[in-house]
Amino acid sequence: MNLSIFFEPLNEDLFAMFSKPRTLGTYISRFVSSFPDWRAADIAIIGVHETRGRDKTSTATETTDPPARAVRKKLYSLTKGAGRCKIVDLGNLRPGITLDDTYLRLKEIVELLVSHNTIPVIIGGSQDLEFGQYLGYEHLERPVNMVTVDSRVDMLEESDEPANRKQLRQILMHEPNYLFSFGQVGYQSYLVEPEVMGTLEKLHFEAYRVGEVHKSLQEMEPIVRGADLLTFDISAIRHQDAPGYEPANPFGLTGEEACQICWYAGLNDSLTSIGFYEYQPELDERDLTATTLATMIWYFIEGYYHRKNDLQFTGNKFTKYAVGFHDNPDKMVFYKSKHSEKWWLEVEALSAEKGSRIVPCSYEDYLQATKGEVPNRWVVTQARLG
Repeated sequence: MNLSIFFEPLNEDLFAMFSKPRTLGTYISRFVSSFPDWRAADIAIIGVHETRGRDKTSTATETTDPPARAVRKKLYSLTKGAGRCKIVDLGNLRPGITLDDTYLRLKEIVELLVSHNTIPVIIGGSQDLEFGQYLGYEHLERPVNMVTVDSRVDMLEESDEPANRKQLRQILMHEPNYLFSFGQVGYQSYLVEPEVMGTLEKLHFEAYRVGEVHKSLQEMEPIVRGADLLTFDISAIRHQDAPGYEPANPFGLTGEEACQICWYAGLNDSLTSIGFYEYQPELDERDLTATTLATMIWYFIEGYYHRKNDLQFTGNKFTKYAVGFHDNPDKMVFYKSKHSEKWWLEVEALSAEKGSRIVPCSYEDYLQATKGEVPNRWVVTQARLG
């Protein structure tokens, strides 16, 4: 497939000043006159200026500039980290005639990149674009795991609601259904209907309030480590650190917490795409949000180049721990990586025919098991396995 037909080239004059030694702009091969060789790249940056899924009652005057433009300017000027850097910038996706056409274009692009082990970094655009990102995994014909960082749970049913408030429902209703697990990080209770949270609980999905993230950010790492794809709604970040969204929210993640989550995502050997959505540059005073987003992407890139390849549980890369329970012949098996010191938990399915699944966990899960308590992560995973 000729990917270049889907993209608009970038204006080289805009980025010339950021091609200084040791900046990322020097190392990123971008689509200006010729399309970069994305097959040889580890990471591909994609801008998507698609906002038809957003609430049209917004008081902001929408700019004609793609949201990715301001982010690129900040990202290109950041200092490159240590080690290799094989990154391409494919330019801006040409929107489809309809919103559904854009989803399908994004699906084809994500599918092709993932098939060639190139990670798409999508800079949107409204949050409903994550539906197109998710569709890009249909070809795998296996269950996938998704994590979204958002202050709301976008699962409304009303037909008159904007697309970016109900795309999670689209994902859950999509056939074939290949979503194995879903994790919601950073939601705020006063922005989410109780019925929606009840639905997530019935589906054995995990959801963590923003207060839980503040209390123990490290406990979010296993959630992110289990994801094949991750999406980040910029409105999950408090307005002080990222004012470029509407409606304004004085509460949420800090910029530092957002960067830490992106670092976790980069380190995740399983993660093959990431999307950043809902950035509105017309609301971004002094480009503060663009700087925050660029730094988040920088941490994701750095995390990627520090991956440990911790997905093979045979050999001598792991230490295996078996935890027994009083008056119960069953044991709970944990694995600890000798390289990264991260923990995994083996969960047996209720049906013997379905085997077992090894999922990321935390040291706290292991300690809980040693006290004779069954970790919640084991319970919800077994329920999903059936």
